[in-house]
Amino acid sequence: MRRFTKIVSTTSIIAVAITGLGLASTVNAAGTGKSDIEKGKEIAFSRKKGNCLACHNIKGGKLAGNIAPPLVAMQQRFPDKAKLRAQIFDSTVANPNSIMPPFGRHKIISDKEIDLVAEFIYQL
Repeated sequence: MRRFTKIVSTTSIIAVAITGLGLASTVNAAGTGKSDIEKGKEIAFSRKKGNCLACHNIKGGKLAGNIAPPLVAMQQRFPDKAKLRAQIFDSTVANPNSIMPPFGRHKIISDKEIDLVAEFIYQL
């Protein structure tokens, strides 16, 4: 009987731990159910917000553009995530001839949205 109780107790603890891990990975601090990377992807792919797919080829995107570099190996291209964020905020600082909209300077998307897009792009 003790062995059965110990097995049930151990199984219950493992089940609770696995469930907790699953919830932790899908629910962010705000409790919306989406990670920052998922939110950033939505903004980047949204035609009303980031619209990154108009110019860039991004894994998972449909009807991607080809006038800008494909967004791959971003951590190697931007080892400092702050530089990637700055590029999204206003690419004309690094390249005055850039055709990329200055999303932050022109307030096309908010600072928080820029942070989310940078988080998504950085992991590509």
